[in-house]
Amino acid sequence: MTPRRPLLAAAALLPATARADAAVAAAIAPSGTLRAAINFGNPVLAQRGPDGAPRGVSAVLAAEVARRLGLPLRHVPFDAAGRVTEAGARGEWDLCFLAVDPQRAQGILFTAPYVVIEGAYMVRQDSPITRNEEVDRPGVRVAVGRGSAYDLFLTRELRHATIIRAPTSPASVAQFMAEGLEVAANVRQPLVAHAAANPGLRVLPGRFMAIEQAVGIPGGREAALPWLRAFVEEAKASGLVARALAESGQADAAVAPPG
Repeated sequence: MTPRRPLLAAAALLPATARADAAVAAAIAPSGTLRAAINFGNPVLAQRGPDGAPRGVSAVLAAEVARRLGLPLRHVPFDAAGRVTEAGARGEWDLCFLAVDPQRAQGILFTAPYVVIEGAYMVRQDSPITRNEEVDRPGVRVAVGRGSAYDLFLTRELRHATIIRAPTSPASVAQFMAEGLEVAANVRQPLVAHAAANPGLRVLPGRFMAIEQAVGIPGGREAALPWLRAFVEEAKASGLVARALAESGQADAAVAPPG
């Protein structure tokens, strides 16, 4: 027991905030390294820089969490949100950036949202579909990325249309094109970009869902959640989220209101 006394005495001299942050760091990253899941399948949140390193609001928030907690940071890249969720069940990350969904919340503890983006539909110019409400009809096939927020949402909401799942969100747009499907569902920004490059396509006005993007940690790490929730609120209020979106070319994404 004697060797521990100096350590305990030194800990008692630390400021309360430093001790609290050390406890949060241990709770959020038990290995001593913060493993942050980065989903490149959502270009609003994450992009690859010229050197291949992650950039965008997810990377900025991950770096700031690691800095404040004094943790080394390791990015864990993914190409689809569904694969982030699956990897979380295997214990492969400590921090994620996903849309809040009841199914995901069974294994992930979420903060309040920090960004709100739109789920939108894309059709061909000659499609008879002109409104979001017209998609849920027999014979309409809707391409989605498997396990995405809009896949989970549409699985619950659509009663008549058929959902066609591709491995990733970008692959779902390619499948929509290649197989002549009636509708592609995705985050609005990549659909708008795709339609702009392909004059035979159009994005329906409005949105079929609001996609609330939040920071998440694995279930069982509740001790870190109050600190993380406060961090997200500060990141929104201070302008950190807005700056990260603007600097990565996503200024049209909306910062979420206070939680």
